[in-house]
Amino acid sequence: MNRKIIHVDMDAFYASVEQLDFPELRGKALAVGGSEERGVIAAASYEARKFGVRSAMSGVMAKKNCPHLIFVKPRFERYKEVSRIIRSVFYEYTDLVEPLALDEAFLDVTENKIGCPSATLIAHEIRMKILERTGLTASAGISINKFLAKIASDYNKPNGQKTIEPDEVIEFLEELEIKKFFGIGKKTADKMYHLGIFTGRDLKTKSVEFLAEHFGKSGQLYYDIVRGISNSPVRPNRTIKSVGTERTFDENLSSEIYIESRIESLVEELSLRLKKQNLAGKTITLKIKYSDFVQQTRSTTVPYFVSDYDIILDLAKSLLYQEKLKDSVRLIGVALSNLNTDEKKKPIAVQLSFDF
Repeated sequence: MNRKIIHVDMDAFYASVEQLDFPELRGKALAVGGSEERGVIAAASYEARKFGVRSAMSGVMAKKNCPHLIFVKPRFERYKEVSRIIRSVFYEYTDLVEPLALDEAFLDVTENKIGCPSATLIAHEIRMKILERTGLTASAGISINKFLAKIASDYNKPNGQKTIEPDEVIEFLEELEIKKFFGIGKKTADKMYHLGIFTGRDLKTKSVEFLAEHFGKSGQLYYDIVRGISNSPVRPNRTIKSVGTERTFDENLSSEIYIESRIESLVEELSLRLKKQNLAGKTITLKIKYSDFVQQTRSTTVPYFVSDYDIILDLAKSLLYQEKLKDSVRLIGVALSNLNTDEKKKPIAVQLSFDF
């Protein structure tokens, strides 16, 4: 049964807010967060992206790629203020809104408050209202499920939209490059390349047994999504259970000192994500994967909610030195759980069929 799903994604949100509020930054290569000495980038303007600067990149690398890059400190209260205006626009059309962060959300407009039969027209109206009320541009993707809508929203960025009609889904997915599939990261894409999978059409030739053999539990997911099957509903009150980030090293590390510097970068990225989603938590978990692929987790719980970089870093470091490393380390991850989310909220799902 076809639904009408819109994914709205603000264009370079943090950087665009800074350029909106400070005209002298307009047209400049801008990075929000990080610095040329340390830290990671939270967002980059499109002018900076032309030089390969992107979110989650170290400030050192960003400056190397773009010597004239301007760094500004994040102003999360301002971003939240603008985000509230944006979300108010969404609720004029539907209550089925699933925010992913301050700058993006899924909307189910299968049934909507204005009685409009066209999700494409609704997406255009939403983008125009956001521009009128905030001075910022947004892009949108429209299709029959969240997976496709998310992919579509990247197609005509910035300040554009794309609709994947129900009868276009299969052909669109067959022609799509594997690296553009939402949820398939660089490492998975590289593995697929080695298996001769470069496009959706290549993926579609593989049996579910083959995919399960090479990708484990994700095999069934890949088998379904290339056929346009994704039944996850828009969840207005989606409860996030944890937020984390991790890195696999190019070379295995055997010294806690070297690992500690990697943890600093991970915690910086985690702290930015927490602020972006207005989250805090009580349980810090350090994930360690050794060179023999044995995985170990170390956790600690504090009696208060934390999201501050310094506090999380201190806790993560204490977990690192809790006991000696058993072997050289190939992966480190830091996560925060036991979050300040409302566990009582229930997701709402609507699944109807109308002309698209």
